[in-house]
Amino acid sequence: MLESTGVQGYVHISARTLNELDQTDQYSIFPGTDEALASAFLRENSIKTYLLTGEITLDPDTYRLDSWGSLSLSALDIHDRPELDVRNQLVSGPNNSINDELREEFKNMPVSGIALGQFGSACCGNKSEAKTDSDQPIHNLCLHFNDPVLEWKYLTQPDYMFKYSMLLAWCIGCSLVYVQLVESLDPCDMCIVIDFFAFITLTVLLVIAWYKKICWWMYGRSEKILYDKWNCMIFRAHDKIVRHMTLRICIYIFILTTYFSIIVIIVLNCNWEEFQMMDIESKLYHYELDLNMCFHPWVVTNMVALIISISFTFARIPFMVKTVVTLSLTTVYMVIVFFQFQFIFHHSATINPWFPSENAHGMRILITLITMYLKERHSEFNNKIGYKWSVELRRKQEDADKTNQSISIVLNNILPGHVVNVYITTLARHELYYEEYKMVSVMFASLENIKMDLRNLRMLNEIIREFDRLLIHYQEYYVVEKIKIVGGTYMAACGLDVNYADRINNRFVKHDSLLEEVEQAQRKRKSSCVGKHEELHEEVVFVMATFALDLMRTLWTVKKAYEELKLYYDRSLICGDMSIGISSGEVMAGVVGASHPHYDIWGNPVNMASRMYSTGQIGHIHVTEETAILLREFGVECIYRGMTFVKGAGKIPTYFVAIDDDYHFVPVTQWSLTTDRRQSLPLFCAADANSISSKDD
Repeated sequence: MLESTGVQGYVHISARTLNELDQTDQYSIFPGTDEALASAFLRENSIKTYLLTGEITLDPDTYRLDSWGSLSLSALDIHDRPELDVRNQLVSGPNNSINDELREEFKNMPVSGIALGQFGSACCGNKSEAKTDSDQPIHNLCLHFNDPVLEWKYLTQPDYMFKYSMLLAWCIGCSLVYVQLVESLDPCDMCIVIDFFAFITLTVLLVIAWYKKICWWMYGRSEKILYDKWNCMIFRAHDKIVRHMTLRICIYIFILTTYFSIIVIIVLNCNWEEFQMMDIESKLYHYELDLNMCFHPWVVTNMVALIISISFTFARIPFMVKTVVTLSLTTVYMVIVFFQFQFIFHHSATINPWFPSENAHGMRILITLITMYLKERHSEFNNKIGYKWSVELRRKQEDADKTNQSISIVLNNILPGHVVNVYITTLARHELYYEEYKMVSVMFASLENIKMDLRNLRMLNEIIREFDRLLIHYQEYYVVEKIKIVGGTYMAACGLDVNYADRINNRFVKHDSLLEEVEQAQRKRKSSCVGKHEELHEEVVFVMATFALDLMRTLWTVKKAYEELKLYYDRSLICGDMSIGISSGEVMAGVVGASHPHYDIWGNPVNMASRMYSTGQIGHIHVTEETAILLREFGVECIYRGMTFVKGAGKIPTYFVAIDDDYHFVPVTQWSLTTDRRQSLPLFCAADANSISSKDD
């Protein structure tokens, strides 16, 4: 109200706003305008108005002249504003938000299994700076995720390296069998049976692991190959082993048990009591004792070291399972070395004359165990950190995808679909985008008798939501776009199809081929022939009128629903009706704004549609003469209202669209159609205007 009753060059404010100003002596204040004094609304609410000028009193303590000689406020000094770096990012000093975020992310990186600095600070009593166990993603000792869900997901990953692990296991198994057969002086039947069983089982597992890969190498993706049920059984067995952690652990323990059983056969095949008697006789009769008459101790020790190495080499086996199994095997072998067969190991070769041989064997096993443990620990830690980062990256990518989808949804709700991509790629650089159309139908639908309070706002929201649901159908099939909503006024347009635009900002529209450029040139040429109605796409006028009629039906449905619930709702909430205005013609469309973009249209049809609804009547669709002529062309009757005064255009003939009580168009009669077509000739062919008589005018 203050804007409409103000004066150019002045700021029109109320007395309440003036009281909120701290330094009123800096402005030149004048009384309000005569229009404000005559306003019934301002008098009813006892609002007194004032005019402020842009001329302010100069104060050397408050104002200063900048280097360009213009006036500026010292309170808005540039040094008090956030600084901008070379990348146009807000920086609030040396500790900017981006660097702080990077430092925090770096602090959260688990760069080692044990945080020595934090451990030392905690030991020194500085507990506030030391991280707790809950802050560490991985346990320092067991190397498992503190998050059990994340740990379970990590363990249940498919083992696509299973075939290579089985190939290595088969090679090691064959080597152990060969060594066992060579080292055994008197191989027993049980030894041969166990060796044969170990070789067969390892070979079967190797075939299962590599059969699918071999078929791929031989046949590839050939559709002519049909595998039988046995092949499919092998494929399914391989996939089940690869994807099932429990099966892999069972196979892992079975292989190590088989390996160790070969070692046990070598050891148990030795009669250590006979070895002792031979040792005593050699000393009595002074002859050289064959130390390898039972078994070669260093061969057995090297075989155990090989088993320890292969136990840590298997992939996708839990680290603690590897550690427990390997420690168990090491413990059993240490018992054999230091207790059960200590006499035999004692007489084997040693690394130092004063160093017992059994200690040398134990040291060899312990060194192998510690080396492989540390190596596997380092590998497991890196794998888990990589997995955790991949999970976080995947989560951030999903969040980014959701954000992009949300942005796309929001932009599609704000802008038409064909403008969204242009806005993202172009208007982010604050470029201009516009479209020109020869024929667009514009509609203003205003809800009357609505007071802007909370209860009526809820009612208005329900009505607009129903309108938008109706719009979705028209938007998809008939290219009807909602432009904006101002208060209770619903503005829409039909015909804003970029495929039929007369002119587009070609700087940002890329043509896919030369044919598309030729088609656009043909559209421009054909659109210049105003006499051809089909090239102007005048059907948009009929679609717009149909949409307006559906809005009236929707409003009637909402009113009917609230009237049935009048016992529970306030009767005053039910709005009366709405006034609709439609005009058609040439418009320009485009996107204005950068931070809050808005797709809007401009042109005489927009102004005339606004005047049609403001000068129309409740429950009627008020249209201009040009629109009425086009609607009659499509068989819709339009009733002549008379000469209506329109701001900016004077008195012009206007029409009401004929609607029956059931909200249907009244069809035009043949006589009326013939007469109206004759009257409409001056609107389309100005050259024939002289042939029309004054009576027809």
